[in-house]
Amino acid sequence: MVFEFKHNGNLESWLHPEGNDPIGLKTLKLMQRINIAIDVASALEYLHHHGQDPIIHCDLKPSNILLDDDMTALVSDFGLARFINTSSTSSTSSFGIKGTIGYIAPECGMTNKVSTHGDVYSYGILLMELFTGKRPTDGAFKEGLTLRTFVSDGFSEGVMNTMDERLLANGVQAGDHSQTINHAKTFECVSLVLKIGLQCTNDLPSERMEITRVRNELNRIKNIFFER
Repeated sequence: MVFEFKHNGNLESWLHPEGNDPIGLKTLKLMQRINIAIDVASALEYLHHHGQDPIIHCDLKPSNILLDDDMTALVSDFGLARFINTSSTSSTSSFGIKGTIGYIAPECGMTNKVSTHGDVYSYGILLMELFTGKRPTDGAFKEGLTLRTFVSDGFSEGVMNTMDERLLANGVQAGDHSQTINHAKTFECVSLVLKIGLQCTNDLPSERMEITRVRNELNRIKNIFFER
């Protein structure tokens, strides 16, 4: 398969730039992160609900999210994707665990069952990584601490200790608007987004937020904080 070259690379390279990149060269503003989150949720919604049969991506992670010239996010790499029968919401794989460690839903690791719920879990992890700047496999996560518990605990300790500190560097610009969002509004916005990430990563698949609702909620947050 041949893909169109994307000059802005993938989301992984923006969230975790290599050490030889100039400081600040790759920094995603708050508005850009919100838009990326909405783009990916919209892509998942299409895969899950608007095709002839639902498609499960099975490997949603930053390195599989490409960014085009205007920073629109595109979901790529369908090497592990599965069609599921319309009479079912899940499919069993005979090829072992599908996905990448850190992004795989608990039930997928234990039963090899893949489902739209599993994609939502992976999306929730990606969403938390997008706004904390931390991989789910970060070396700091040990002895029971995970990206999810790190985010959850952050609500009692203050979300400013959880979010990606680069969001506060040099002010936070509202995308194409010249208006600067103050830090209190930034904390409030990130808090709302991280709560969605937590709801997407509940241990029980039935308790996870459905992807259409995720997209709607993110659009609501965008309208509150960025639309005139």
